[in-house]
Amino acid sequence: MTRYLAVRVAQALGVLWAAYTVSFLVLFALPGDPVSALVGGDSSDVTPEQLDAVRAEHGFDRPLPAQYVHRLGQVLTGDLGRSVATGRPVTELLGEAVGPTVQITAAGLLVALVVGGGLAIAAHATRHRALAGLLLALPPLGVAVPSFWFGLALVQLFSFTFPLFPAVGQKGPASLVLPALTLALPTGAVVAQVLSASLRRTLREPFVDTAWAKGAGPARVHLGHVLRNAALPALTMTGLVVGGLLSGAVVTETVFSRAGLGRLTATSVGAQDLPVVQGIVLLAAVVFVAVNLVVDLVHPVLDPRLRTTARRGARIPAPDRPAELLSAAPAGA
Repeated sequence: MTRYLAVRVAQALGVLWAAYTVSFLVLFALPGDPVSALVGGDSSDVTPEQLDAVRAEHGFDRPLPAQYVHRLGQVLTGDLGRSVATGRPVTELLGEAVGPTVQITAAGLLVALVVGGGLAIAAHATRHRALAGLLLALPPLGVAVPSFWFGLALVQLFSFTFPLFPAVGQKGPASLVLPALTLALPTGAVVAQVLSASLRRTLREPFVDTAWAKGAGPARVHLGHVLRNAALPALTMTGLVVGGLLSGAVVTETVFSRAGLGRLTATSVGAQDLPVVQGIVLLAAVVFVAVNLVVDLVHPVLDPRLRTTARRGARIPAPDRPAELLSAAPAGA
């Protein structure tokens, strides 16, 4: 188990380094000059000497490899630099913006898991084929619907037609409802699709027939036996879609006029504020890696086979490959 944890941590660090490096190269390859954009472009009265002074202040006058090494060294010490547009520390800007974004992403993830998981379980637990077919048709529809259109539809219905929730702002729990539902739609649809496919396969396993033969009730069979084995791929997919929630926050916060990482991203990209954009990319990578690391560590808790394999020193099946887990024997058999 120690080796398993060490490998996962090493992989997480590698992902963080790759995310920072790729974002650095992509951002600096974009056309334009962040310093010129800061002072107003070619129409500004700033002299070339003043522009050179500002570039030197932010380190943009150095060769690209030197900038990369310098900024990477700063990141390793916890210093993400200063915003070109405002001069404030990037960590300070991120600290102010992360709170509202965490609120809607956490609420959206909770709604997605409850609705998506409940939809998949209900579709396979019901004995009415028409109802099951209707429930199973909803996840593909949820994936196909654009999140910004769904958000605007929610605003029109529940803020203007029926004034139940505020359309914009972030005052009170009521302002979280519509943004959370907007974020939850694509995520919940994906979770429902993956869990539904896993439930369908698990229900055909021999241990399910054994549970029915022993007199287990529907609740015990579906929740105690089937769901435990079928939840592993859905849990893995949940870790993967966390990054989608953060990217979806850009659209959601724009639609609902909420301050957060989404609005900060849009503003920083428009201003070519490279240190802030890189800080946001790195923060998103940290969240993505941390969530998936937690998912990796939870898998052995849910599946005793992984703990047994770890004690024997054999290779542990990677939980980020749902097909491997689906093709393995049930954990509760």
